[in-house]
Amino acid sequence: MPHVTGEERNQLFMISMEEMVPKDSFVRAIDSFVDAIDMKSFGFAHVQSKEEGRPSFHPSVLLKLYLYGYHYGIRTSRKLEREAALNLEAMWLTSCQSPKYKTIADFRKNHAKAFRLVFRSFIRLLKEWDLVDGKTIAIDSFKIRAQNSLKNNLNQAKIDRHLAYIDNKITEYESQLDQCDREEDQQELLTKIELQKQRKEGYQEAEDQLKTTGEEQVSLTDPDSRAVVFQRNSVQVGYNVQASIDSKNKLLVEYETGEVNDSHALAPMAIATKELLQVEQMDVLADKGYHTGVELMECEKENITTYVSPRAPSTKDNGLYPVTSFVYNREEDTYTCPAGETLTTNNVWYHHKNPGNKPPLRFKRYTTTACKSCTGRNKCTKQKLNGRSIDRSEFADSMERNNARVMANPNYYRQRQQLAEHPFGTLKRQRGFIFTLMKGKEKVLGEVGLEFIGYNLTRCVSILGFIELCKALKKCAFIILNLVERSFLSLFRLLSFKNDKMQIDQDKEIIPSYSLENDFVKPYLSIQF
Repeated sequence: MPHVTGEERNQLFMISMEEMVPKDSFVRAIDSFVDAIDMKSFGFAHVQSKEEGRPSFHPSVLLKLYLYGYHYGIRTSRKLEREAALNLEAMWLTSCQSPKYKTIADFRKNHAKAFRLVFRSFIRLLKEWDLVDGKTIAIDSFKIRAQNSLKNNLNQAKIDRHLAYIDNKITEYESQLDQCDREEDQQELLTKIELQKQRKEGYQEAEDQLKTTGEEQVSLTDPDSRAVVFQRNSVQVGYNVQASIDSKNKLLVEYETGEVNDSHALAPMAIATKELLQVEQMDVLADKGYHTGVELMECEKENITTYVSPRAPSTKDNGLYPVTSFVYNREEDTYTCPAGETLTTNNVWYHHKNPGNKPPLRFKRYTTTACKSCTGRNKCTKQKLNGRSIDRSEFADSMERNNARVMANPNYYRQRQQLAEHPFGTLKRQRGFIFTLMKGKEKVLGEVGLEFIGYNLTRCVSILGFIELCKALKKCAFIILNLVERSFLSLFRLLSFKNDKMQIDQDKEIIPSYSLENDFVKPYLSIQF
């Protein structure tokens, strides 16, 4: 049998780029999505070119290229430059334009805020399409490595070790200098001493920065990055990215990055998600890392119902009665001990010191005089003078209500892992988003926004179908506007728009949310804020 043969390499072909790209290719969804964005309203540069000077690339071309690259795990500007020149789908997407790597890199660096605005407006659009309802939200975090090595991340202990080492080296070089006779050797030792003094000044500046800012650590290459604990207790410098996921179609709806752990991230993330989705009430699911009293109370104030897994008691098992053995009586504000005695409070709020320049924790202390004559005293306390005391935090009520909800609804809480882990796994394993290419919190969040936009767009293709999604995006070509503009335009809905909520019927026919009917509002579409 003969081998399969191909065409001659010098053969001339008459081809059409449109026919070479399949009708259901994901690049067509990217093309429809970006074409539906009012680029100027989000602050993208070079939307309108100047009469003089060299022509610039339209920002929509570069945004399409980035969404394509991030979807397939191609993130560096040089690789994207190569894809735009050689990849057939990328060539179709950019209309055969081939920007240089510097142009591609600068676009991502300079438009971090715009990426986030696009993401948030996309979420508002999904809310109007009824793909997001905001009833149940899962909040979780994942960690990505930063462009900062561990040796360039310093805390006070590291600085002390380095300074001590430098002082020893300087003393050693000075001792050798006293015993050295050759001029060449003396000059070499003086150079080494000067180098060590320069290094010492650098560490002293880092120490001054720690004292000035009150932070526990400082990163020299990327000042916003921090040493965080990754899998298997390995410590690396990176970012702890918080994300919220809507339960209806498992779409990512908000993101942020802040502290190295999750203990103070629940309320800010939940409130930001609630405000973005504009819902009156919301349920939030989170793991035990988010179980902090002040965060649970803040969520209650904002009408957010929490389902956060309770943390295990921090006290070690020392053979004495645990705190859970004491029953709290809410009506009388007392505790009942295992022996049946009543512990009362003097209604004075005491304070625990809270590290990290945070407000001190307030608590009431409950005691009883019955401990002195109790036969089971040795099972309850080791104190000889005073009896057993119970401290009740000001956030105890919120924590108890949360814990009771989790225990009463185990199946409902179990959704948390199903909602959060799948998107994170897709971003990390399939798209290689385990490290960031940017420096600085704002730029890192811009890169996270690109990843999240691409993920949600992929989910929309799976939910609606490719053809219907592209059709919907083309029908509402002016709808993805800056949130400020959207709020302004909403005032004119009754006058100039049909407020037909997008619905997907059994045939998956999509009706656009708004259609322009009146020339009265047209002048306002060009207003920039």
